[in-house]
Amino acid sequence: MTICQYTSKSESDSQYFAERFAEIVEPGVVIYLNGDLGAGKTFFSRHFIQALGFEGRVKSPTYTIVEPYEVGSVRIFHFDLYRLADPEELEYIGIRDYFSDDTICLVEWSEKGVPLLPSADIVIDFDIIIDGRQVTAKAVTNKGAHELTKLNSLLQGSCS
Repeated sequence: MTICQYTSKSESDSQYFAERFAEIVEPGVVIYLNGDLGAGKTFFSRHFIQALGFEGRVKSPTYTIVEPYEVGSVRIFHFDLYRLADPEELEYIGIRDYFSDDTICLVEWSEKGVPLLPSADIVIDFDIIIDGRQVTAKAVTNKGAHELTKLNSLLQGSCS
């Protein structure tokens, strides 16, 4: 299993990680973002989407469930399932239509969407530690392993 562990001691470290991640991810990837409230999932998503080239405001989808973004031919969908009462609610928004080869999907609180969500290619865990955040990205599929191999190379030793 390919893993990248990154320690962030500041918001600028976290932003740097999100921006580097955006440099290597290709369309067709599903990324689950796990962590407690305030651990950095939405912060990561905001800087990831902006690093892909989106110039507008990146909003939290806490109340809308999903926020769509478009950068060139790539569509990015940022999901926040925190307020989901039942996974069946995802059927009402046409959940299957969001996941395709030309999209990048970021999913916060993915456990609330099981079993209707597609499997992740990469799972990123955000843990609050005494002096910042510990970010652990794990590949779940071969596609995810390919992406994390590129990230490890790009970060040149920042991943352990």
